[in-house]
Amino acid sequence: MSASGTRRTRWVAGSAVALAVLFAGAATIASARDEGAAAAPRTPSAESADAGFARDMAVHHQQAVEMSFLVRDRTRDEDVRRLAYDIANTQANQRGMLLGWLDLWELPKTAPDDQGPMAWMSGGHGSHDAGGPHDAHGSHDAGGSHGTGGAGFAAHDGALMPGMATRTELARLGRAEGERAEILFLQLMTDHHKGGIPMARGCVERCTVGVEKRLARGMVEGQRSELDLMADMLAARGAAPRS
Repeated sequence: MSASGTRRTRWVAGSAVALAVLFAGAATIASARDEGAAAAPRTPSAESADAGFARDMAVHHQQAVEMSFLVRDRTRDEDVRRLAYDIANTQANQRGMLLGWLDLWELPKTAPDDQGPMAWMSGGHGSHDAGGPHDAHGSHDAGGSHGTGGAGFAAHDGALMPGMATRTELARLGRAEGERAEILFLQLMTDHHKGGIPMARGCVERCTVGVEKRLARGMVEGQRSELDLMADMLAARGAAPRS
């Protein structure tokens, strides 16, 4: 592809994601207002699970979008590029919703000084949903946190939450080419989903805003499906998810 064609492809993909975020933000604010008019729920506090999930998953999603754009430029494989585009588009859209809710609730997009990432998951009941056999994908939080958010995980090298890639790993992905880039992307994104699913399950159990709980439930199902797809794609390349 020519340089001008590559620039056009990047512009189109980037514009599609930007438009998705714009329309999603407008739609979710409207839906939240409609729900508020019907039930008049209490606005979540900055320390609530609703706000904590919105803040933390927005950060988690941002890295997935970044990795997807990195691999798009490192491979010509259409299946990987299609998966990367789907993830970037979906997670940028969802991120727009999460940030839109924080704006609607007039809450900061950063955690209170006395709360670290995922502190909202540290109390209450455990985060095990009745998801059937596919729960094997989401039953282990990266870093051994077992649904408690921060327990057993220490932020390091830019990885703020379970499943997030480090700065070193992102740099490796940015230098890789072809099948090597494809395998690394699929492994990193598998880890990312395995870290994100317990967070979403935590919101399903702890969040109080109905539309946010529904979004979190959709994240669980969508990312489980992508985990199955990525395992097949890794196997086709003679590789496997990282332990």
